[in-house]
Formats: sequence, structure tokens, C-alpha cells
Amino acid sequence: MEGFYNFITEQYILPFYLIVWIVSVACYRSYFDTPLKYYPIYLMYTFLTELLGYFIKHYNEFQVVNVEKYSWYNVIIFNIYSVISFLFFYYIYWKMVQNKKHKKWIQIGVLTSISGYVISLFFQNPLYSNLYYADMIASFILLFSIWLYLKEKKNEPTPYPKKYNLMYWMSLGLIIFHSVFPFLFWVGYEAPKIWVDYHFRSILRILILIMYGTFLLGVLIHKRKAFR
Repeated sequence: MEGFYNFITEQYILPFYLIVWIVSVACYRSYFDTPLKYYPIYLMYTFLTELLGYFIKHYNEFQVVNVEKYSWYNVIIFNIYSVISFLFFYYIYWKMVQNKKHKKWIQIGVLTSISGYVISLFFQNPLYSNLYYADMIASFILLFSIWLYLKEKKNEPTPYPKKYNLMYWMSLGLIIFHSVFPFLFWVGYEAPKIWVDYHFRSILRILILIMYGTFLLGVLIHKRKAFR
């Protein structure tokens, strides 16, 4: 019972991930034929990654690092998650933009992001450290991709308020999170005392809740005809 209580208090975001996934599946028919058709799979992957991260940290049976000092490290699965997550959103915004020049820019951004992760492997061990410099580059590229989409969207006439567009809520959540997230991680590794003293971990969790809160709101109130 104590173990379950600790799990809930430490991982209170996990049930929220699951709620967002359940709602996304329940509303799937309203966006199954859009670039977001893999959205529920991504949400479930997020949930399972966080769950596995908890098990690796707390149970010997799930450990992936053989060095005893670092046996509880689960960072490798989150490094893999980061790459897959960014590629997923790059794909969505590449599909959403219609201007060929904008599509080309996103393609260049994807290659730059992948190169950033590959280069980081020469300077950081992904088993023991987040590839936070590569994450920072990837976040900036994602924000740029979102800006391209919103720029196009702004110039398009539509009879539907943007609040009914699922992409609007997804973009809002991503902008809020990725405008701050890379700097938090940079501080966590380069200035750990500041990370602890100013409770940056709590700030990161709040940002996650806000981002997935916008995801949830978007799935709940969006209308199929307003999607674009």
C-alpha cells in the first residue's frame, strides 16, 4: 500500500497521460483521416515511456545500465523518446503546411535536428545524460515549424473559430512547453544547484500538465470541419 502511495504521489502525471489517451481514442473518428491519425499511438508511447522510466528507477529487474553507481538511470529511454517525439511532430507540421518552400524548410530542420543528436553522441553518453543541447536545437526547430504552420493558417479564410481546430490546441501546448523546456534541462545539467534551489523540476511538471491539458482540451472541443 505504501509503495502504491509513493507511486501515485511521485508519478501523478501518469494518470493524466492515460486520461488524455482515453479521450483521444474516444474521439478518434473525428480526426482519423488527418495527419494526426497516429496521435493516440504517440500518447500511449508517452505513457509507457514514463511508466518504464519509473520501473527502471525503482526496480532492479528493469535496469538498463550495468554500472551499479548508475543502475537507476533511466535517461536512455527518454533520449530515444525525445528523438521519436520530435520526429512525430515534425512530420505533422510538414504534412500540415502547404507552401512548398515551408515544407523544404521543415525538411532541412529535421536533418539539422537529427545531426544535432548524432553529434551529441560524441560529447555526451546517452546512457547517463540527456542530450540537452540536441534537445534545445530540436525544440527551436519545432517552434519554427509551428510558426510556419500558424503563419499559413493566419492567411487562410475560415468560417470556424480557431478554438475548434485541434491543431490550434496542440500548437499552443507545444509552444508553451518548448519555449521553456530546453532551458530548464540546460540549467539542470550545467547549474544543478539552481535546478534544486528554485524547484525547476516542479516547473517542468507544471509545463507538462499545461501542455497535455491543452491537448486534452483540444480533443474535447474540436470539430472535424474546423481541422486544418
